[in-house]
Amino acid sequence: MKIAQVTFRFDAPGGVETCVREVGRRCVARGDPVRVYASDLYDEGRWERRTDWAPVVDGMPVERFRLRRYPVPGVSMPSMIGLIDALASSDADVIHAHSHRYGHVLQSALVAWERQVPLVVSTHYHPADASENALRRGLLRVQDVGFGASAYRVARALVVETRLEARLVGEFAPADRIHIIPPGIDLSLWGKTSARSIDDLPSGYFLFVGRIAPNKGLPLLVDALARLPPSERRPLLLMGSDWGERATVEARARERGVADIVRFLGHVNDADHYRAIVRGASVFVLPSEWEAFGLVLLESMAAGVPIVATAVGGVPEVLDGGRAGCLVPYGDAERLADGLREAFVGSEDTRRRTVVASERVRAYDWNVVTDRHRALYRSVLD
Repeated sequence: MKIAQVTFRFDAPGGVETCVREVGRRCVARGDPVRVYASDLYDEGRWERRTDWAPVVDGMPVERFRLRRYPVPGVSMPSMIGLIDALASSDADVIHAHSHRYGHVLQSALVAWERQVPLVVSTHYHPADASENALRRGLLRVQDVGFGASAYRVARALVVETRLEARLVGEFAPADRIHIIPPGIDLSLWGKTSARSIDDLPSGYFLFVGRIAPNKGLPLLVDALARLPPSERRPLLLMGSDWGERATVEARARERGVADIVRFLGHVNDADHYRAIVRGASVFVLPSEWEAFGLVLLESMAAGVPIVATAVGGVPEVLDGGRAGCLVPYGDAERLADGLREAFVGSEDTRRRTVVASERVRAYDWNVVTDRHRALYRSVLD
């Protein structure tokens, strides 16, 4: 079974990128050849391109394409130049496209329809941000409906990560084609003790992992940190690439008088060092406005680190309704501060949640996730 994986970015930081790579390399290990089709973009926030990409990653040949943006008032839908011809000339048995409101999904659907090749789409759906104005929200909804009436009608299966995403996507796409397959984690790696030193980091820190982006709620996190009495404040480490929000977060930290304990680590590429930083945290915090799933939650669960997160998107499902981590409302700095305080002191509720999390995370394993994808591929071929 030859599989074409089509994704906007690949071999780059991000949840979608991790899913494509982890499932793809396990398909290769099971004897199913995978070829990846991706753009030459490394960082979408800064629109940073690269030319030094590896031609093969984890046994998967990778074809790269330049991008063309088709601006519509308020939105942009980048497409890959040459992708249609490359897919049309491939011998793929299944085409699996990733993301929503991107041109490469429509391009994949066109090839699948013309060649009568089964198409699977993982939507990784993200509704409009609350900060969007009415016009842009309306335009994004038009895109939703447009994709539901075109690419998602061609697709033989739509993959979502949570029940909530299934409901949201089902509002504009064929609900009978939706399959829930959550992402996973490599528990064998998180079970190892890292040999990498983190002596250069403070002890007892709060940790955020993710893009430094406007929808991650980081100014709110700074507000929550400032609400804690000075004796209860801990260093706040922010690990991830800057998507244009760092200056705003730094300004808020200066304004609230906590700039001296807010530290940006940037993107940490070394996997051992990354895991050591997560394990060393006293509390992991995810204050986002929206998370379709939140792969970083699984990492913190596997590392045994208490979690405080906003009850948005798929987060409550991942944290089992709050039984595997503390859930707080988005936008409430006081409740977020209370959650940080409770998690840091190690209350009985926190200890109980951490135990539940360590047991719950065992159900999320990339091998299981891969088997479910391969079964779906076989079903659409049949």
